[in-house]
Amino acid sequence: MDKYTVTGMSCAACQARVEKAVNGVPGVRECSVSLLTNSMGVEGTAAPEAVMKAVRDAGYDAAPMDREGPREESSAMDFSREEEALRDHETPVLKRRLLSSVGFLLVLMYFSMGHSMWGWPLPAFFEGNPMGIALMEMILAAIVMMINKKFFVSGFSSLMHRAPNMDTLVAMGSGVSFAWSTVVLFQMTRDQMAGHGSALMADAHNLYFESAAMIVTLITVGKMLEAMSKGRTTDALKGLMKLAPKTAVLLVDGEEQEIPVDQVKTGDIFVVRPGENIPVDGFILEGSTAVDESALTGESIPVDKGEGDTVSAATLNQSGYIRARATRVGRDTTLSQIIQMVSDAAATKAPIAKIADRVSGVFVPAVLLAALAVTIIWILLGRSAGYALARGISVLVISCPCALGLATPVAVMVGNGLGAKNGILFKTSASLEETGRIRAVALDKTGTITAGKPVVTNIIPAPGYTEEELLTLACSLEIQSEHPLAGAVVNRAREQGTETFAVEDFRAVAGNGLTALRRTSSAEEGGSVLQLAGGNRNFIRRTADVPEDLAVQADHLAEEGKTCLYFAEDGKLAGIIAVADTMKEDSPEAIHQMRNMGIHVVMLTGDNEKTARAIGRQAGVDEVIAGVLPDGKESVIRKLQKRGRVAMVGDGINDAPALTRADIGIAIGAGADVAVDAADVVLMNSRLTDVACAIRLSRATVRNIHENLFWAFFYNVLLIPLAAGAYVQLLGWSMNPMWGAAAMSLSSFFVCMNALRLNLFDLHSAAKDKKINTKEKNPKEETEMEKTMNIEGMMCGHCEATVKKALESLDGVTEAAVSHEQGTAVVTMDHEVADDVLKKAVEDKDYVVKSIR
Repeated sequence: MDKYTVTGMSCAACQARVEKAVNGVPGVRECSVSLLTNSMGVEGTAAPEAVMKAVRDAGYDAAPMDREGPREESSAMDFSREEEALRDHETPVLKRRLLSSVGFLLVLMYFSMGHSMWGWPLPAFFEGNPMGIALMEMILAAIVMMINKKFFVSGFSSLMHRAPNMDTLVAMGSGVSFAWSTVVLFQMTRDQMAGHGSALMADAHNLYFESAAMIVTLITVGKMLEAMSKGRTTDALKGLMKLAPKTAVLLVDGEEQEIPVDQVKTGDIFVVRPGENIPVDGFILEGSTAVDESALTGESIPVDKGEGDTVSAATLNQSGYIRARATRVGRDTTLSQIIQMVSDAAATKAPIAKIADRVSGVFVPAVLLAALAVTIIWILLGRSAGYALARGISVLVISCPCALGLATPVAVMVGNGLGAKNGILFKTSASLEETGRIRAVALDKTGTITAGKPVVTNIIPAPGYTEEELLTLACSLEIQSEHPLAGAVVNRAREQGTETFAVEDFRAVAGNGLTALRRTSSAEEGGSVLQLAGGNRNFIRRTADVPEDLAVQADHLAEEGKTCLYFAEDGKLAGIIAVADTMKEDSPEAIHQMRNMGIHVVMLTGDNEKTARAIGRQAGVDEVIAGVLPDGKESVIRKLQKRGRVAMVGDGINDAPALTRADIGIAIGAGADVAVDAADVVLMNSRLTDVACAIRLSRATVRNIHENLFWAFFYNVLLIPLAAGAYVQLLGWSMNPMWGAAAMSLSSFFVCMNALRLNLFDLHSAAKDKKINTKEKNPKEETEMEKTMNIEGMMCGHCEATVKKALESLDGVTEAAVSHEQGTAVVTMDHEVADDVLKKAVEDKDYVVKSIR
């Protein structure tokens, strides 16, 4: 995405005009303009020059936000351009304009209202001189209008470009008031020359010079309040940018050298003392410390770090001296990527914003026509031209397109900022809006629900073997394997100081187990060669018998969610080692919170059915889908999407297709880069409870957007008729143009302040969680049918996966839970599927279906 800074926009109509102009440029696939940050994101192949020309032709200006120069030169962690774009340049200018305007306006109001209404004294020259008073009012009003000339320059310029905006409404309201008053002033000169004193005094009451000045002054008040509140909505993003370190201390030839952080290269060795910020991402070579990572993750408790642990830029080294090697520098650091994500999200549009965009595109022209129609109607009804103009001017100055344009982006910006502070990153505005609408969450088991680091839980030697002998045999075999379960066995052996022996002819049988040969002594000395094997029960049964009592123990362990590894030596069972992936502490609570929100929670795993269901029970999920191969997760997501919006939570490379397929992909931040890249939401803290927090924050943000849009529409629908005089005959209500300007100035301010309330929202509190209210069916409420198939011939996990895939490819089958150990397949269907169809699908894969019930 190419990003630009856009200048000259004043309201939602300007935003719509720029978007329409840029979307018309050949090669532009999508354009999103943010009135809040005065920025524009453009996707496509169009040249920047063509994009900027389109903006200028529309009456505005644009400049690239990214730094010029080649990519390698712009990799430094320098966000000065973006920070400058977000800085509040408007408020100081508006303050100066406002102070100057108020000074002259007070004098004007003294002449126009203080003297005539309350009899306040005037200099002797003006006593009994209505013409002199009128001329003074005109001069003072002209000065105030000159001070606020930007409204007139922008307003009439946009009108010339046939794209009227809010400034057009203000300029026309103030300008018409001044022009009408000038006409009345000339009428007063005629009455004075004719000696019509009573007519002269009557004309003086039809002057609107104070309205002309008051309108632009009050709108300036509103603009200043709006600018101040808009500035606060980007505080989170500006705060992240300020965290970027400026210098680093490198170790060069044994000496420490302090250099600008943008000169650090990958592979450089840097040092950090206690109390200093870590300059770039890297890993510790020497030393240990506690690191405060709250700036990135929102987690206030320091994290202990030692040799080999990773550290991130902008985090605080609290206690120890460390020496580390740089791995990611400049814009590749974690901090830079967070800033980029939050910034890109601000440059995109939430789907709900399209409602306001469509209205904003025609709002100002419609108001101009309405004001003209109101003026003509009152004249036709017999009212004076002055009265009719007052009603038309009131319509012009009370209409507020800004509130419509700001309703969504200010809430999105605050929501994104609050999420970033708590380690939850939404990549786009659409993902922030849609996350709260999901109906089901699919959770990858390993690394998401569980820690992803299996440990040995039980060692059961067979008769004739000790625990030490079994562990020695297992470790000698498994040390050759790269499987995570093998790592658990090897780690346990190392912890106990178990010695290993050498093996030969090592082979890994995919999905089943391992084999190797052990030579007890040299062949010349009469030694022997023993056949070693390790793996699942079906695999071991090919070479050794499994005693009934050990099989029963293994079944009990499997029911507890543990995976049993069988080991045999020379055709004789040596024993069983049970391995389990430990559950993350927060997983049951996170799943409970999601279910309490009315979300259907599904666990996906490649484990066998029995182990998966045991872990599912411990975690508290609604549904377990076991035996899912990496390429099968995406198809499971597709089936779940038939029931409603689905979020996928994962951390591995094999989760990327499912993360992309899901309506919302949520990546655990500590996972693989490809998973993070494929996701819509990134959880920096790698906590599953943050999934519930993300959903909670999304719902609160959308609720805030609805409140803002309601106010923006309600304000205009209610007050435009009031300004037009629609309630005069019925209720006697009418509105002075000055009050209309005051109402308009406060409308946008109200929207911005309402959005800022999100900063007070506690996204970790489940106290106010409500079940989602939607017309979509809840998966748990959907009527389903089940059939259990008894199947012969399945020997391993690969067989399970083959049968599962064959059944789930059938129309109507939503899930097939297959177990080779039990010889069954439990088929779940959303409509009736004939038995012979199910049977044929399985038997085409060379398995035998014994019965279906």
